[in-house]
Amino acid sequence: MTKSTAPEDFLRAFHAERPAVTAEALGSGRAPDGRSSYQLLCDEVAGYRRVLDLGCGDGLLIELLARDEGRLLAGVDLSPESLAAARRRPAPAGARLAVGRAQELPFADGGFDACVSHLALMLMNEIDQVAAEIARVLAPGGLLACAVGGGPVGGEAFERFGRLLRRAVDEAPASSRVPSLGDRRTRSRAGLDEVLRPVGFGPVRWRSVPIDLGGPVARVWDSLSGFYELGPLDAAAVARLRKDFFADVADLTSPEGSVPCGFTVHLASARLR
Repeated sequence: MTKSTAPEDFLRAFHAERPAVTAEALGSGRAPDGRSSYQLLCDEVAGYRRVLDLGCGDGLLIELLARDEGRLLAGVDLSPESLAAARRRPAPAGARLAVGRAQELPFADGGFDACVSHLALMLMNEIDQVAAEIARVLAPGGLLACAVGGGPVGGEAFERFGRLLRRAVDEAPASSRVPSLGDRRTRSRAGLDEVLRPVGFGPVRWRSVPIDLGGPVARVWDSLSGFYELGPLDAAAVARLRKDFFADVADLTSPEGSVPCGFTVHLASARLR
């Protein structure tokens, strides 16, 4: 196996501490039709039997995929701790779960009909090699479907948190900065087309969906505090950020203690020719 990169070392260490952070942060968020971002992605591959979850984390998406009987499921992730959490879920018990890099997938050629990736493809470096590996393990006509994070919805708590987080990071020493994660091309339709076309995929389909994370301010904080940028900050800096966030959203907070908070998920898919 190729030696891991600094971004991968960071992600591995972060998820050793918080193995289920993405599901905890975003699992309760809902699109206008009531589905979570995980459910939206699951529905993109309805009817596909052999499905690989790339960057499967703690296995929430695999658990949803397993609700369709007869599926053959697999997942790969950098984090042994996240995969241990996935193995504790009852539904994915029959899935093949492997610790590994997306740039060197431990699966045979043409072994899957679909590949899904929930807010993980956007974090991967050497993305051209990742795309080549996805194409290799998909059968002809196979589908890649991924959820990519977008920006805030409106001027709500998510946007205010982002502003406060940038200030906290700017004030922190250089040693408390997150290494550069992912390739910007994965965050736009044109960029993802540029990555996928050379390895045999057709045009990318792209749609954007708002996800509502609003609720009690403490719960909103719990969701937003899962951002990677908080990982290297010391406890005092995180405590200040939390205090500043609660104060900054006071004017948004309802009498019941809830604040509006939303972000955009882009659902992208492409078929292997």
